[in-house]
Amino acid sequence: MTGVESEIGAERWLAENRAGVEPEEALAFFDGLPSVPVEQMIGRWRGSGLPTGSRLDGLLEAYGWYGKEFHGPESVHPLLFRGRGGRPRAVDPSLIPLGLLRDHAGLARLWPVRTTFGRLRPLLYTHRPKARLRTVEHRGVQTAAMVYDALPVIDVFRRIGADVVIGAMDMRGLPSPFFFLLERDRPA
Repeated sequence: MTGVESEIGAERWLAENRAGVEPEEALAFFDGLPSVPVEQMIGRWRGSGLPTGSRLDGLLEAYGWYGKEFHGPESVHPLLFRGRGGRPRAVDPSLIPLGLLRDHAGLARLWPVRTTFGRLRPLLYTHRPKARLRTVEHRGVQTAAMVYDALPVIDVFRRIGADVVIGAMDMRGLPSPFFFLLERDRPA
């Protein structure tokens, strides 16, 4: 199978499973994808979840998640949220109670909590990078990964297409990876 045929197959799988897939099937799909070189991650990416039954499914989107931005290996904004007017703004993830979200995702889905976060979000904005890009070995494959500076989280990437990657969030205390998609943001 050529790279183009493989890419078409991956895009077809994604189109068929974007609304949800069993975690084992998502992991098998992830394992069958090619690696991503660090330099191919440079740029801004729009994010969306890939529902697998994880307690984190839909949580980022409920809070206005935009995606991620990679300026270089040492300069990464791991969480972009929509600010006023929809413009993406970087948020300092170390100020978000990640353990609480992981262990009590149901509470985080309540509208009073989401409303409070929306009001407090401007206090969380940052211009400083809060993660780095590295090549790591994950499940036997050397590929690009985003390592958070202050959290026990690594996002590992595999290539679906030229401008689409799947991420597997490996977080201490989360029993299985949380899967998400990133699509390269095109300049306006």
